[in-house]
Amino acid sequence: MATTPAPPPAPPAPAWAHGESEGPFPWLRPTIRIRLTLLYGGMFLIAGILLLSIIYLLAAQALREGSSLPFKIVGGTNIGVSSRDCAGVAPDQSIDEFNRAITECVNVQRKHALDDLLSRSLMALLGLSVIAFAFGYAMAGRVLSPLGKITRTARRVVGSDLTRRIELDGPDDELKELADTFDEMLERLERAFTAQQRFVANASHELRTPLAINRTLLEVHLSDPGAPLELQQLGKTLLATNERSEQLVEGLLLLARSENQIVERKPVDLAEVASRALDQTRGEAEAKGVELRGERAPAVVQGNGVLLERIALNLVQNAVRYNVPAGGWVEVTTEVQQGQAVLVVSNTGPVVPAYEIDNLFEPFRRLRTERTGSDKGVGLGLSIARSVARAHGGRIHAEPREGGGLVMRVTLPI
Repeated sequence: MATTPAPPPAPPAPAWAHGESEGPFPWLRPTIRIRLTLLYGGMFLIAGILLLSIIYLLAAQALREGSSLPFKIVGGTNIGVSSRDCAGVAPDQSIDEFNRAITECVNVQRKHALDDLLSRSLMALLGLSVIAFAFGYAMAGRVLSPLGKITRTARRVVGSDLTRRIELDGPDDELKELADTFDEMLERLERAFTAQQRFVANASHELRTPLAINRTLLEVHLSDPGAPLELQQLGKTLLATNERSEQLVEGLLLLARSENQIVERKPVDLAEVASRALDQTRGEAEAKGVELRGERAPAVVQGNGVLLERIALNLVQNAVRYNVPAGGWVEVTTEVQQGQAVLVVSNTGPVVPAYEIDNLFEPFRRLRTERTGSDKGVGLGLSIARSVARAHGGRIHAEPREGGGLVMRVTLPI
């Protein structure tokens, strides 16, 4: 079944492509701004620790902890010292005991002074580190602001607005060079897309016109009642070949146009689009004995109604044509789920291996055959459907249905 499997998640899209938020905990994302902040703050923290260690060692050396006092009491009478911190100093001690007690008391005070210096320095370092990290975050944001401008421009370009330019001001540094290079790339892309649009318009005329003339000439000859039977048979064969060529040209042109993003969007109800596709396919379904069913709830999206109808029509036509010989059905539903419009086309049919799903979305690919002829189409239906869905910011996902057939799910942003 020439079905269009789910395209690889389009540019998941990056979340930023649709303007989604960064999540509930943006600080936990390893962005370059966070990494620069950690780098700035970490360098300050290491420098602060080194400076604190040097100051502590110098202070300890200056105080000469553990050494004797620079003075010594060698004699005297009625020597007395009153101190709350030196409880071991008493008037009734000998001179030597008195000197030892004074030395021990002073050493204890030196240790207390160093400990106090260390604790206060650590608290100051902690406070300055917080300030340094905050300052580093602000500075990183300022340094990276040109990248933010480039990112915002890229987001607008994703919406196919190739006329946008960054035009970054400021010094001629690496960021300005990057912005200028990006502007040059956009200029070339705009020229390329403009040339592609002109080519599609010209090819549309140059390819359709001769095919239309051929069809008219063949129909005129076939309408002649006096034409030999062999000539009529040949004319019918040529007419069928010409019709297939017209379908191929139309499919290729539509595929080329649908590769771009949709600029002009209008409200389109997927339920109405699906109903029109079912109406256009009903005659073929009745001829093949395929039942069309399903409930379609309103699901309004912003897009191009003609292209969205092409998605539904291609999927329904494939579901009808690649079905079981008898007793088959096609179910088409539309609904809104989690803020997205969903179109689901399910059908009975041959068993499709899961590993062949991706191939179905490639141009001219069919189930178990590649680039071969078929009377069921030209092999572009699912490729067109995927391109149109991507142009609308959506995606198509296909999966084998238990018992045979496929389930095609189209999700489009509302």
